[in-house]
Amino acid sequence: MTNRFSERMAGVLVPLFSLRSSRDWGVGEIPEVGEFARWLFEAGHSVLQLLPIGEPAMGQNSPYSPFSAFALDPLYLSMEEIEDFHAAGGEAALSRADRNRLEKARRAPAVAYDLIRPLKERALRASFAHFYQCEWNTSSARAAELERFCCENQHWLADCALYRTLHLHRKTSWGRWEKPLRERRTKALEAARQSLAEEILFYQFVQWHANRQWHQARRTASTVEVRLMGDLPFMVARDSADVWVRQSEMRLDANVGAPPDAFSAEGQDWGLPPCDWEAMARNGYEWLRQRAARSAELFDYYRVDHVVGFYRTYVRPRSGAKPYFMPQEEPEQLKLGETIMRIFQAGAARRVVAEDLGIVPDFVRGSLTRLGIPGYRVFRWEKEWHQEGQPFRDPRSYPPLSVATSGTHDTETLAVWWDAMKEEERAEVLKVSALAHLGESQARRFNPLVHDALLEALYGAGSDLVILPIQDLFGTRDRINVPGTTIAENWTYRLPWKMHELWADPALKARTESLLRRATRQGRVLLKPS
Repeated sequence: MTNRFSERMAGVLVPLFSLRSSRDWGVGEIPEVGEFARWLFEAGHSVLQLLPIGEPAMGQNSPYSPFSAFALDPLYLSMEEIEDFHAAGGEAALSRADRNRLEKARRAPAVAYDLIRPLKERALRASFAHFYQCEWNTSSARAAELERFCCENQHWLADCALYRTLHLHRKTSWGRWEKPLRERRTKALEAARQSLAEEILFYQFVQWHANRQWHQARRTASTVEVRLMGDLPFMVARDSADVWVRQSEMRLDANVGAPPDAFSAEGQDWGLPPCDWEAMARNGYEWLRQRAARSAELFDYYRVDHVVGFYRTYVRPRSGAKPYFMPQEEPEQLKLGETIMRIFQAGAARRVVAEDLGIVPDFVRGSLTRLGIPGYRVFRWEKEWHQEGQPFRDPRSYPPLSVATSGTHDTETLAVWWDAMKEEERAEVLKVSALAHLGESQARRFNPLVHDALLEALYGAGSDLVILPIQDLFGTRDRINVPGTTIAENWTYRLPWKMHELWADPALKARTESLLRRATRQGRVLLKPS
């Protein structure tokens, strides 16, 4: 089976929350995906990679700890695109306090979640109140459309909406709910659905609008041949709809983590529950099949986060007992991983990409290659580690079945990495062909010459696909996340300019033109702008 990209392509990684426009509410919104795709086309790029777009678990901002594997985050909804919001009075109908909060969120240099989430929640509830009275109660055509959406997504939406409603009413995790609801007894669930019917419908209404806006943005991207690439988190939060619904398929007595490495002597504990692989196998891995289908519904490609965990999960018992891998032996690990990877490949998405970074056994990378699933080649980590001086691998030698990149959402930016580099390491970088023309004095600090040389090296990679974080594309220094921390700055990065400035600002226009020339020169343009 081959999973190679059929053409050489270039793309950009940017979190949806980072996009910025003149009309957003202080956070990137779904319609901006289509607008950014138009700019990518002008720059000769054809892939837009996003971080997970699900709603984080309560009290968290990390997109890698969602409360649902299927629901979209209402934070990304554009209120401007919701007709019920305008019918209910729009921004003018917001309270004076909320209008002040909105202006503060719009001016903020970073995403102010504590302002935006409750603000959009109130705006959405006002929109729903109008819809409920004028559409739902009159059985209108739009009410019928919402009903169809609920039926088509019944397998995840019904329980997700019920969970979300119960969670908001009880203000605590499902593990502390009354026993009949905690154990999902039929009579208790039926009674809750009846007594909370309107509240449940509100959440379904929100997901309906999110899906409508998403599919419109995807259609816009497709008109300029830009592919959307999603990100499938390894697991969901313990306090999530999926774990509540599938308690028998999850290990509630343990957490997922990572083994000790050069950066963490104790390893990592992510606080997420592991899958019970034997229980999932008895159910034909139904949950993973549904997740694959949902990802394919939303994206052209998707990245499988922490792919090694699907071969062997590092389990940390909550009792404090010694951590271990599940399964424990390599043959069983290989069988499990390839079973799951084939499930992901069998979806309707054009391509699956594996996040194979960190401590990954050789047999896993060998398996991915056999399956035709591209992994990552992060320039700063691609070295001949066992040779003297640990020379960097020339990106031209990267295999076609790979994704070349300068970094990830978890790394420091290219500019910061370069300036912090030791002299002996910089000397090795300068041996890479695309940087060999730089003199030592020219390369001492990150500058436009260094930046252009690094871009040339990456765009000239042998990899079929090169994707750069937006900060590295423009040579800026702000990072998205610092792994292993819960600092307030994580997941709050916003672009320093608004969408329309990509076309209006002379410096940004010049960068767009230079990116088009570079992508063209390296044979990565699928459809050249006229």
